[in-house]
Amino acid sequence: MILYVLCFALFLVGVYGLLTKRDLIKIILSTAIMGYAANLFLVLFGYRHDATFPILTEANAGQPMVDPLPQALVLTSIVIELGITALLVALAIRLYQKYATFDITKMRSLKG
Repeated sequence: MILYVLCFALFLVGVYGLLTKRDLIKIILSTAIMGYAANLFLVLFGYRHDATFPILTEANAGQPMVDPLPQALVLTSIVIELGITALLVALAIRLYQKYATFDITKMRSLKG
């Protein structure tokens, strides 16, 4: 149970960074932290403490089981998160070329 609380705390760190930081790079890192927390939650959710394997062999008779479906979802999530991060970095680069700053408060005050 403590792992789920720590995973949620990691997600809240990302939300805090997303809402309070003014630097575009820190905002991008905060979204990445939120994605990592979501992936960690999916991996934690896939672990089954007292479950048995669907195909029993002598090699895996008394071992804990991990559900493979959340692992496949995490792999898909990693690819999507990489695309989102690349899009945000490209947007930050274009904004830096136009305004010569990563601070969003200065970008709001500039017109044109």
